[in-house]
Amino acid sequence: MELSKTEIEDLDRIKRLNIINAITGIKPGNLLGSKSSKNETNLAIFSSVIHLGSHPALLGIIVRPANNIRRDTYENILNTGFYTINHINNDIVQKAHYSSVKFDKNISEFNKLNLNEQYIDDFYAPFLKESYVKIGMKFKEEINIKANGTKLIVGQIVQLSIPDIAISKEGYVNLEILNSVGIGGLNSYYTLKLKEQHPFARVENLPNFNAS
Repeated sequence: MELSKTEIEDLDRIKRLNIINAITGIKPGNLLGSKSSKNETNLAIFSSVIHLGSHPALLGIIVRPANNIRRDTYENILNTGFYTINHINNDIVQKAHYSSVKFDKNISEFNKLNLNEQYIDDFYAPFLKESYVKIGMKFKEEINIKANGTKLIVGQIVQLSIPDIAISKEGYVNLEILNSVGIGGLNSYYTLKLKEQHPFARVENLPNFNAS
């Protein structure tokens, strides 16, 4: 398939949506936990979590334009300043997928999907008990993306929970051991398998790729 800019724009909306969402490859699968100022909890699936830096430890998420649509996660983050990022694993894929259903504001996805809230060290927002990687986030800033009206939400990691068995002495995190799941497109889920590891890339350890 070869598509020009015009041909992409002329595609059926759903087909275009599926193609463009898939061509970036496997994305991280996470459930964001948040709580309103009225103590209403929310759980929402996100595939847009990105690494922004390690010192300070910053992660970003992309939030779509509101367009008169209620965005509970976004509103909770702005109103309270705290949220959690929780890895999706093999055991909860179906439940995670249906967290995208637009339930009434007073209905918690935790309850509707039979998932459990977990609170760690008095952190305001709920973690997902069923997740093996739990990240507590504090809101830092919001950046408007003019090209399409989306927003980059920047947060700092202030709490982190990972099973010891999945971390090497160097700090490498083994996502295969954690049964973490990746997302392709909008609704395809992939298991992750560690293929190989390499040392930090430097000139002095560059392999001879020209060797016969």
